[in-house]
Amino acid sequence: MPRGRSVLKAREQAPDERQLVEAAKGDPRRFAELYEINFERVYAFVVSRVRDRSEAQDLTSEVFHQALKNLGKFGWRGVPFAAWLYRIASNAIADRARRLSREQTGPAPDQIGEEDLEGVEERAQIFRMVKDLPEDQRRVVEMRFVEEKSIRDIAREIGRSEGAVKQLQFRGLQNLRDRMTGQ
Repeated sequence: MPRGRSVLKAREQAPDERQLVEAAKGDPRRFAELYEINFERVYAFVVSRVRDRSEAQDLTSEVFHQALKNLGKFGWRGVPFAAWLYRIASNAIADRARRLSREQTGPAPDQIGEEDLEGVEERAQIFRMVKDLPEDQRRVVEMRFVEEKSIRDIAREIGRSEGAVKQLQFRGLQNLRDRMTGQ
């Protein structure tokens, strides 16, 4: 699927965000639906810029905390709710960069571009596909690529041989490739 279509397709499949936002403004417990719909996108956006898993998790949590806290200030301007979340995330990342720059010098995060949003959407889609893998493949793929564990450590932890872990990893990645090309 061409990159631009993946973003449009995701927007078309989302429930009426306007109704969900209005419901969440009236009852903050309804914010959970917005969280579920947008978590992968926001996390993929943050992790692509931060590159440190624990920091990305903390920043993503901060984004949703800020969004819930400021939901009453959200106004419709013809853009998806996710764009507002990306702006909050971008600000949180910039704040983090400023804090770190006091300790060391480094480049600040870039502004959000259309290509960035498409890449974020693709990564979010991959996260969802990993969740749909068979349990043993999903576990190995997550341990290997999210937790960054070695084949040996994974084998020890799940009680399988290194060869079996390699095979599960291969099958899991092949499953993901097949699902990505089948879209």
